[in-house]
Amino acid sequence: MRSIWNGSISFGLVSIPVKLMNATENHSISFRQIHLSDGGRIRYHKVCELDEEEVPASETVKAYEDADGTVIPVTDEDLASLPLPTAKTIEIEGFVPASAVDPLQLDSAYYLSANGVPAAKPYALLREALRRSGKVAVAKYALRGRERLGMLRVVDDVIAMHGLLWPDEIRAPEGVAPDSGVKVRDAELDLADALMNTLGDADLETLHDDYREAVEELVAAKAAGEPVAEETAEEPEGKVIDLMAALENSVRAAQESHGEGAEVADVHHIGSGRSGGAKKPSAEKPAPKRTPAKKAAPKKAAAKRTSTETSTETSAETSTETSAERTAAKEPAGKKTPKKQTAKKATAKKAATKATATKTAATKTARKRTSA
Repeated sequence: MRSIWNGSISFGLVSIPVKLMNATENHSISFRQIHLSDGGRIRYHKVCELDEEEVPASETVKAYEDADGTVIPVTDEDLASLPLPTAKTIEIEGFVPASAVDPLQLDSAYYLSANGVPAAKPYALLREALRRSGKVAVAKYALRGRERLGMLRVVDDVIAMHGLLWPDEIRAPEGVAPDSGVKVRDAELDLADALMNTLGDADLETLHDDYREAVEELVAAKAAGEPVAEETAEEPEGKVIDLMAALENSVRAAQESHGEGAEVADVHHIGSGRSGGAKKPSAEKPAPKRTPAKKAAPKKAAAKRTSTETSTETSAETSTETSAERTAAKEPAGKKTPKKQTAKKATAKKAATKATATKTAATKTARKRTSA
């Protein structure tokens, strides 16, 4: 690489001789202007507007035009006499995280190379200090007649310098953003996210200038005398009528170009939540506990037994005894009975005792009649 500037990096009291080289190159195709009828070159000549004569470069100087139209000549000697500490020095002002530099400020890019063997050691020292700190150096330097702002960082094993615009050269984005009344729905964001995920990461190494290639093919075809095929470019639509439909079509086209299925990513309507999907069925409520059937009222049971026992005296006695035995067997020992059930059972026992006494009396009367 050819150096375009020689100077030194001022790092505190350490001075590092360096050479400055362009880190980028322009691959755009340049054209000349010619006279179409005969192919003659069209050249621009510097002509004085007062005497209409061509002025050579040796007689051409810079000038500053004042607001009132007054022209003030400024020669190279005038500029050279100005005190410019950074004329041959890259003066490091401090160190900041790389994220502190606004990308809008980035301008030209350069490589800094150690100029000579003695510069190798301090050059490597600064490089490793920048690498270990994870920061970039902010510096001032002069190039092409003006002082500039720069940022030094490590690229592989080389210190690179980016020219930076001064902070007051960055315009504020006033009046650029759309009206604040524009609202974006969650469903639209979901589709935009799906489109971003489908397109995936950008591989910068595979990107190239398609237009430049087309221009080169055009020039080669015209040089060979071959006909040039005209390609009609699709006219962009004036406006997007349906944003959701456009997003869905974009996702589908991106999936097809990446060899994926044509299924569009799930879209979750507003209110369904970003997590998406149907709501999970809620757990079934447990069946209510069955209330044990209430025991038949003792009075009704006693009345039933009484009506049955009146048919025959023997069966009435047997039925009464059996009923009493079952009741005693059902009641577990030591079990506490609620007050209401205890009262009911006491009433039932009294009714059963009274019924038994009545039956006994009836039996005795029947025996007396038989004996008589």
